[in-house]
Amino acid sequence: MPDAEGLPAQGWAGDDERPARPRLADAPRPPGAPWLPDAALVWTAGAGLLLLLLGALVGRADVALLGVAPAVTAAYAVWVRPRGEVWVDAVLGDAAEGERGNEQLDGEDGDRPGVAAAGGAVVDELCGRYRLLVPPGCTAVRLRAARVEHGSTEVLVAVPGRRVLEIAAPSVRTGPQPLFRIEHQGLGAAGLLVGEVGVEAAELVTVLPHGRGMPALPLPQRLRGLTGQHDSRRPGQGGGLRDVHPFTPGDSVRQVDWKVTARRSPGLTQLYVRRTMALGEAAVVLVLDSRDDVGPDPVTWGGIQSIRPDDATSLDIARQAAMSVAEGYLAVGDRVAVEDLGVRRRTLRPGTGRRHLDRVVQQLAMVAPEGEPSRRVRPPRLSSASLVYVFSTFLDPEAADMARAWRRSGTTVLAVDVLPRVRTGRLDARHWLAYRLVTLERQDRLDELAAAGVEVLHWADVAGTTQALQRAARRSHRRPGTLR
Repeated sequence: MPDAEGLPAQGWAGDDERPARPRLADAPRPPGAPWLPDAALVWTAGAGLLLLLLGALVGRADVALLGVAPAVTAAYAVWVRPRGEVWVDAVLGDAAEGERGNEQLDGEDGDRPGVAAAGGAVVDELCGRYRLLVPPGCTAVRLRAARVEHGSTEVLVAVPGRRVLEIAAPSVRTGPQPLFRIEHQGLGAAGLLVGEVGVEAAELVTVLPHGRGMPALPLPQRLRGLTGQHDSRRPGQGGGLRDVHPFTPGDSVRQVDWKVTARRSPGLTQLYVRRTMALGEAAVVLVLDSRDDVGPDPVTWGGIQSIRPDDATSLDIARQAAMSVAEGYLAVGDRVAVEDLGVRRRTLRPGTGRRHLDRVVQQLAMVAPEGEPSRRVRPPRLSSASLVYVFSTFLDPEAADMARAWRRSGTTVLAVDVLPRVRTGRLDARHWLAYRLVTLERQDRLDELAAAGVEVLHWADVAGTTQALQRAARRSHRRPGTLR
């Protein structure tokens, strides 16, 4: 980065890698508190005065002359010392559009305050913008950007009055995420005076999930409505060819197929019309199991150890999977609803269009575990004409039981396994035995779902999931009477 270099930490707060020392930020100082001399200023002034005094005592003008420059430098630094505070605040939206001096600082993680984007289990770059305002006389600012459970980045930034700094880093997490904690300290002329250490608390932002393009998606057994982009199984207008039938009262003259009529009835004693299928729209329900959020390491499944920040959790994968499915259906005018098994109030009614896609994105981003979930006595009531996607880890039987109940009622159900690829390298004998028991129970649930007629997809297997959806789409798009 231009005008940035690593610095030793002097008076910084929140450094876990260095011995504990007094936190300057913990001692509040009144607004406009005087800037303190740095150790370099003390040594510069002391050396200059010592040389002047020594030259005067021994009668050496050349020795006294050597002390003039350090003494004048120290006096000048004190004379032009800054009067005021250094301000660092987050830039919301495009408020910094047109600011000069924008620079980028590669950190551990960050985001644009307000709304951000990241792609589920896909690494995406997040960016946070911060505006620096310094009083006259302040030439540079020492900055440290850090996040919880992430490393920190410390740089020296030249600030000519004001500057906008961008902090960018890769991230695999979505949903509510804390941004950077910024610690800053102003430097006076030649770095001989330092201001107080200020702290900009990390803001909580919402990282929106990104979907991946799906080549084909299945349809429910029955389509709804008289509008849409799919050929339904009912006769009507606007769809593909259904059959050719003799003209009957009520048929439109526009539907007469004159070529077929000339071939079948050369004497024009009987007219033949082309009958078409009606158009319809699909009703899709995305059911997310937010009761647990686990990572790829089974040691962290108990909740005692935290998940590594560079690991995507099951909810991150579920958000990406649900977003991919929602984008695919809403792009062709179908209706999409969202249901949460963990919190009953998180229900998004069916809708279509671009605005509804924005509502779906916000709904998915806010899905998170909330305390101990209450057990549902019966599954949510869904229309049998709906196509239901259940996104869960299936580590407990509740989501699988509801999927089987919907399938018994005649609803088409797809179970999407969002468990990350498991890493077993850290498991000892006790953890390995527990993991094997949980895995066997989970595999039994998935096998029972498949036996009940539920299509089981493993989202971590990108190629397998795409092929399974394509096969399901080909089966659901076939018309009655065609060979399978």
